[in-house]
Amino acid sequence: MDAFEYRDGQLYCEQVNLDDLTRQTGTPLYVYSRRTFEDHYDRIARAFVDLDPIICYSIKSCGNVHLCKLLANRGAGMDVVSGGELYRAQRAGAVMNKVVYAGVGKTDREICDAIEARIGWFNIESEAEFENTASIARRMGATASAALRVNPDVDPKTHDKTTTGKKESKFGVDIERARRFFERYGRDPHLKLRGIHLHIGSPVYTVEPYVEAITRALALIDDLAEQGHRVDTLDIGGGFGADYESAQSPLAADYAAQLVPLLKPFHDAGGRIILEPGRSIAANAGALLTRVQYIKLGGRKKFVIVDTGMHHLVRPTLYDAFHFIWPTSVAPMHQPATRAPKLDMPGLETCDIVGPICETGDYLAKERSLPPVTRGDLLCVFSAGAYGMVMASNYNAMPRPAEVLIEGSKATLIRRAETYEDLVAPEAEATAL
Repeated sequence: MDAFEYRDGQLYCEQVNLDDLTRQTGTPLYVYSRRTFEDHYDRIARAFVDLDPIICYSIKSCGNVHLCKLLANRGAGMDVVSGGELYRAQRAGAVMNKVVYAGVGKTDREICDAIEARIGWFNIESEAEFENTASIARRMGATASAALRVNPDVDPKTHDKTTTGKKESKFGVDIERARRFFERYGRDPHLKLRGIHLHIGSPVYTVEPYVEAITRALALIDDLAEQGHRVDTLDIGGGFGADYESAQSPLAADYAAQLVPLLKPFHDAGGRIILEPGRSIAANAGALLTRVQYIKLGGRKKFVIVDTGMHHLVRPTLYDAFHFIWPTSVAPMHQPATRAPKLDMPGLETCDIVGPICETGDYLAKERSLPPVTRGDLLCVFSAGAYGMVMASNYNAMPRPAEVLIEGSKATLIRRAETYEDLVAPEAEATAL
C-alpha cells in the first residue's frame, strides 16, 4: 500500500524515523515517500500497458513541482485545470503535447498560454467555452486539439461533492448534447474536436461505473463516426480509489482487468487512450505529521488538540473524509496491523482530534479510538498525499507547513514552511490605481 510502517513501535517512512525527522523540521509537516509515488504510477502503467495509454498525472491532487518532476521523468503527462497548474507542469519538465487541460472556467489568458505552450488537448466543458477557445486560436493563427467532456449520467457512488459524471453537473455536456455539439463544432479548422473526455467522480471504489461510462462513450463514438466525425482519442479520466482504510480500493490491475478488454478494440483501430490518475498515485504516498498541544475534556467528550487542522487538511470537514490517525510511537500492543476506523486493542480511548482554527468544523476525526496520548506526542495523519497540501490555506493567519520528500534514508525539504513575513508580503506596499 505504501512505505509508512511501524518497526518495534516506531513509525518510519522508508528508512527515516519520523520522530527524528520532526525534531529537525518541526510540525506540522507533510511527508512523502518517493518509492510509493513511483510505485503507484508504475502499477497503473503496467496494468494498462496493452493500451499504450498517455497517463496524465492529475496535478490538482498533489502539485509540488518536485513530485510532478518525478512522474514527468517517468514518462507521465499532466492533467491541469488552471494556468497555475500549467506553469507547474512546465516547471516540472512535462512534455507539453502530453498535457490535457480541463476545467469549466478557463480564462482568455489561460487559453492563450496553453495554446502557446502547444498542449495536447483542451478538455472542453461547454459550447460557450468551445466558441471562445476556437476564436482565440483563430486570432492567434494557431490550431489546437480538443476533447469534449461528456457526462454519461453514471452514478459513481461517491460523495456528492466529488460526483461529476451525472447529467445535472456543472461539468461537461450530456450525451444528447454531445451529438449536437459535434454536428455544430466538429469541423472547426482552428480547434479540432478529436476526442471524448470522461470523468465520473472520485474516489470510485468499484469498476462497474467505469465500465458503464466507457460503454456509453464507445457507443457515442460509433454514432459520431456514422455522422462523419472521427474521434481518435478517448480520455477516461481518473478517480480510481485509494486505501484510506486498508485494502479499501481495488488495485490498478483490478480496474484494468475489466477496462482493458473493453477499450482494446478502440485502441487496435488506431484510437488513443488517456488516463488521468491523481489520488491513486498520491494519497498513500503522503502523510501529515502533527504534534499534540493539549488534552481537554468537555462534557462527555475528550478532545485531542493538535497543531494542524482544516487549514492544512480540509477533507474531513469538506467531504466527511476518513483518515487513519495514530501516534508515531506506540507500545507493542498498540502497533496497528491494519488501518480502520475501529481497532480491537486494549486501552484505547475515544476522542475527537481537533485543530487550532476558530471554527467548530475544524477537526481531523470525530469519535476516534486512540492509544492514550499526551502533550508533545506526535500523531500521523495517513493517506494525506492527495488533496492535502494543495487545498491548504492561511485561514486565521496560519502559515502553511513544510513538505519533505523521503528516498530511502535521505530526506529532502521540497517546500519550506511559510513564515509570518510570507503571510503579509503581498500586502507590503499599497499602490494607487
